[in-house]
Amino acid sequence: MQRGVIYGILAGALWGTVFLAPRLLADFSPWLLSAGRYMMYGAVSLLAFVPIARTVWPKLTMRDALTLLRLALTGNLAYYVFLAEAVHRVGIAPTSLIIGVLPVTVTLVGRRDHGAVPLARLALPLGLVLAGIACINADVFFGAAGAPSASGTTSTGSQIVGVLCAVGALVSWTGFAVENARYLQRNPQFTGHEWSTLWGIATGLLGLVLALIVAALPAGMVQPALPDARWHQFWTLNLVLAVGASWLGNGLWNAAAKRLPLTLSGQMIVFETLFALIYGFAYDARWPRGLEVAAIALLVVGVSWSVRLHAAEDPMPHRIEDEAEISTH
Repeated sequence: MQRGVIYGILAGALWGTVFLAPRLLADFSPWLLSAGRYMMYGAVSLLAFVPIARTVWPKLTMRDALTLLRLALTGNLAYYVFLAEAVHRVGIAPTSLIIGVLPVTVTLVGRRDHGAVPLARLALPLGLVLAGIACINADVFFGAAGAPSASGTTSTGSQIVGVLCAVGALVSWTGFAVENARYLQRNPQFTGHEWSTLWGIATGLLGLVLALIVAALPAGMVQPALPDARWHQFWTLNLVLAVGASWLGNGLWNAAAKRLPLTLSGQMIVFETLFALIYGFAYDARWPRGLEVAAIALLVVGVSWSVRLHAAEDPMPHRIEDEAEISTH
């Protein structure tokens, strides 16, 4: 269990870097950030596919391929476009805290198949989560007044769009996680590693299509001209994200999920949010403000409480390995 906790913390540390990338590459559009990251992820997945191709290819059907493309679109491309746009407009802390509600939303939506915990029992933990979201929104619109976002804009309209984009990322990844888990349960012929590899290849193909669309648009319409040095940094950082956050992070999560009880493994996702906040505060060279501290505490307690209630209510044992299929980025 101790090793499992360490693996989960390391996975969260790697996943948290995806929130920092839009700040480091603030002069790149969210569309191009998503295309670049997932083209690199597709290349890494293609290399991982070579040793298992003979085993996996005969099992793959057209229905599987279409499902993979749909999951890649919602769980990767759309999710990261929303995330990057939110970080550009409101910063890392609000974005990561809103998306940090994922364990609750995935649990609430996904539990319909097996019977949900009565809402009366969830009233207090969900109330804490809502209070945390209220705190971070209050900080965005009042506590951080005059502080520019990554894109340099401070307008209320831009901040509202940023918050809505963070909510869009939350909705996008929630829908992906539930659909992905249900499809894997109906198609046990694929192992977690095989499915993740195929999903990475599908994501890379969509990333390539998105990059071609951006390139075909009039110059400067989506992405302004930048010096060669910035493009070198762009590809280097996206390669680091592909190998670290997507490939190694998922592997560490799989290792953690195999060693931890269900009540604990679900809560480990919170470390992604915490590390994203740490990176963001370090990058901005500041301590969290009072409302941010309150939001962190409320969300961590509310999410952990909700996950524990759902796990305690589960009437049938689940294989711990299945958790890895639900929570890969």
